[in-house]
Amino acid sequence: MSNLKIFTKGLIKENPTFSLMLGMCPTLGTTTSAVNGLGMGVATMFVLIMSNIVISMVKNVIPDKVRIPAFIVIIASFVTVVQLCMEAYVPSLYNTLGVFIPLIVVNCIILGRAEAFASKNNVFKSMLDGAGIGLGFTLSLTLLGMVRELLGSGSFFGYKFIAGDGMLVFVLAPGAFIVLSYLMVLFNKFTAKLK
Repeated sequence: MSNLKIFTKGLIKENPTFSLMLGMCPTLGTTTSAVNGLGMGVATMFVLIMSNIVISMVKNVIPDKVRIPAFIVIIASFVTVVQLCMEAYVPSLYNTLGVFIPLIVVNCIILGRAEAFASKNNVFKSMLDGAGIGLGFTLSLTLLGMVRELLGSGSFFGYKFIAGDGMLVFVLAPGAFIVLSYLMVLFNKFTAKLK
């Protein structure tokens, strides 16, 4: 598989949110605004890229019996880096995302890519895979957050441009399910034409 295909498959064909339906907990829980979706996506993308790189480098020295626990320790190390950096440099986003940041450790997207791709490929391809899947996840969360923020509060990336309060349901949990389902339908309709 070419390097370009490895990178782009995470955007459309294997998009974690709209195609594979992975990582639904942070997708539904953190996307009340575009900034929250972008922040969660970037944090996850960093962990995904870095853990793929390290797992690809150490895959031959990890015994099979402890492969998954070793992957989780590697992932947890990068999540700790992200958590400490967010707490230091963007404390408002850190407080908003709350418990979802440490939960990146058990995000099925990251462990799945570590097991399915990084443990079987070289460092460069693993990095491309992490970047593509991470970018697809980030774009999905940001789009979902933008739509929910626009409909729920009449703002876009925190800038209010529609008078009034908007429809509160879109900022609440039911709104996440409604917007996600419509975006999935549109995404699958669009990608069906590409095939």
